[in-house]
Amino acid sequence: MQPGALVDTAWPVLVEVAPRVARIAVFIGAGVFLANIAVGFGLVEKIAGFSKYLTRPANLPDEVGTAIVTTAASTTAGYGMLADFRESGRLTDAETLIAVTMNTFFGFVQHIFTFYAPVLIPILGLEVGLLYVGARAAIALGITVAGVLAGAVLLSRGSATDRSEDAAVDGGVEATDGGPEQPVTAPDTDDGDDSPAAVVRTAAEKTWPKLTRIVPRLAIIYVLVTLLVRTQDLRAVTGVAEPLTALLGLPGASLPVVAVFAFDTTAGAATIAPMIGPTFTPRTAVATMLLGGIISFAVSTFKRSIPFQYGIWGPTFGSKVIAVNTALKVVFIAAALAVLLAPI
Repeated sequence: MQPGALVDTAWPVLVEVAPRVARIAVFIGAGVFLANIAVGFGLVEKIAGFSKYLTRPANLPDEVGTAIVTTAASTTAGYGMLADFRESGRLTDAETLIAVTMNTFFGFVQHIFTFYAPVLIPILGLEVGLLYVGARAAIALGITVAGVLAGAVLLSRGSATDRSEDAAVDGGVEATDGGPEQPVTAPDTDDGDDSPAAVVRTAAEKTWPKLTRIVPRLAIIYVLVTLLVRTQDLRAVTGVAEPLTALLGLPGASLPVVAVFAFDTTAGAATIAPMIGPTFTPRTAVATMLLGGIISFAVSTFKRSIPFQYGIWGPTFGSKVIAVNTALKVVFIAAALAVLLAPI
């Protein structure tokens, strides 16, 4: 490729990616900062009283409750909190995976007010819209409950609580570059002040190094993925939908709906809405849209999940998060399809 052609291709990508990365960086920074604020002001203990009904049965530290509450307002900020807890040693890898799984329903809740209620339900109509949103809510809640059960079975009881208490006493756990995790005392301010201003200043000082490590990685991966999407045709992945629609007994008109839905939820909803009644029943319409959601994983994982998760966690752990998220979504959407298409 000639230098001029490379610039012509790369420049629009940079213009598209820069605002997205900047927005995500702001939310990640907010999440990490709020995590440090929560620890510094002792808010973890207060929030634990609200979230302990989730974290305690899952054998997770109290800090996870802070991230769960934050996720209901911002998924990115909630993930930023969990990344900070993992890097500081407050969460092990297994605990982080379970915490990410438990976050699913709370991440879904915010979309009810920002997308489903104001956009999707008016397009689909009240009956089909509520049935679709209810199905998605049940799927998200099922994944969260699965996370709680996984924690109850896989994590040892008491170890998380002990580690939280140790962190509260020692000021945290910090992984060193060349050895095992070592307990450290909370950073002292210049005059030993533990006033609110000092806590906020310390939280900001601890946030900046994490941003300088996460954001460049995030930007590079987003640019590479967007370039590949611009230069390659990914629509071939929707070809797998044809045997699935036939297997599930969906109308022939479901195939183009699935293809559109896989790339744009709003456009997919607008495509199927006029066909509800003459071609689709409410149940088959929702089943078709859920099937489009399964097909879209291949596209959305590549375009959004890989850059986001790799940027926050790094490739190794980010791949584990993506694998767990995708597997659980496919399993629970498949279960929802079975219920929707079961003979009445």
